[in-house]
Amino acid sequence: MSERFEADYLIETPCDPSHATAVMAGEQSSGTFVKVHGETTELQARAAAQVTKITILETTDTPTLTGGLKGANYHRAKVTLSWPLDNIGPDLPNLMATVAGNLFELSQFSGLRILDIRLPRSFANEYPGPKFGITGTRALANVNTGPIIGTIIKPSVGLTAESTADLVKSLAEAGIDFIKDDELQANGPACPFEERVRLVMNVINAHADRTGKKVMYAFNLTGEVDHMRKRHDFALAHGATCVMASLNSVGISGFLGLSRHSALPIHAHRNGWGYLSRAHMLGWSYQAWSKIWRLAGADHMHVNGLQNKFSESNESVISSAKSLLTPLFEDAPYVAMPVFSSGQTVLQPPETFQQMGNSDCIYAAGGGIMGHPDGPRAGVAALRQSWQAAMSGVSPDDYATSHVELARALEAYRP
Repeated sequence: MSERFEADYLIETPCDPSHATAVMAGEQSSGTFVKVHGETTELQARAAAQVTKITILETTDTPTLTGGLKGANYHRAKVTLSWPLDNIGPDLPNLMATVAGNLFELSQFSGLRILDIRLPRSFANEYPGPKFGITGTRALANVNTGPIIGTIIKPSVGLTAESTADLVKSLAEAGIDFIKDDELQANGPACPFEERVRLVMNVINAHADRTGKKVMYAFNLTGEVDHMRKRHDFALAHGATCVMASLNSVGISGFLGLSRHSALPIHAHRNGWGYLSRAHMLGWSYQAWSKIWRLAGADHMHVNGLQNKFSESNESVISSAKSLLTPLFEDAPYVAMPVFSSGQTVLQPPETFQQMGNSDCIYAAGGGIMGHPDGPRAGVAALRQSWQAAMSGVSPDDYATSHVELARALEAYRP
């Protein structure tokens, strides 16, 4: 029997859930809205998707989404579909077309969300996954334990390459481990990629020569595939140790074109994630979505942060981060490093560490470092001290009695 892959969904429908799920299976495999010539019993047995599980949940009298079939009640259920791998082979672009495809447009559904996917081992034979992940990133950043303390270039845009390099110099001298371009800064005429790389790496390399510490900088090379490869090679030649790409901008094929070429860790930014996830009955769960990018070679993936400036709940943030550390296959974990960011300060590390149970992350704070009343050096020190306290099981206030940077930051950032 052929290998199979599966996807779990949360659905809402005015129809009988069994009928609606059968429509899903037909739409995403061998069926269509009418019986067609050639759709034989033998073909269906070989190629049709199967409904393997339906768990009925609650019923509501109001649809989540409008524009489809109407009903007196709308039934919610968790369902699982299974496909023969022979339909597509171990192919990520066509996996996305199969598990998502036209499903979100079917009139039978007033809500549909992909919750998880499970893939056979043959996908690992085709896709190498993260080349660096947690271990390789730690080695390049020279941070063996604890979080990798990072920040984002701010203002997001408007700085020249020279002013960006000046800011990097200040941050490197402050003891930062990791810096990233904002996702809005790629290769604009005001701050060209190659000029930015050249000037920033001059600063980073000089700092490394003086101190032995080489700051990891994720240069945003998002663009067309040929441009991304060229920018990667330029960054690598100048001693860079990380590049960054916006996943939803370059798409799965574009990202694969970069990751198969890359000799550096790829910092995978999820900007645009809200339009895939924010509606609770529409889109993707992070657990399912991130598995595709981990297979494709993402080394670091953003997960937002606790008490963030966006709409995501703490529970969702932690669930997303933990999913990146959950192996895809027993002998091929494909683990990616979670990146916590968005409104992070010295206030969130205790709960972040307690919920995660480890410090395998990049912890990126912009205002949480730059807004320290005593400047960026104190901001970096305070954030590191907050994590040290959390990992030692000491309350931030107790730790702050002997660490003035943390004490000043707690005073500044507490409401």
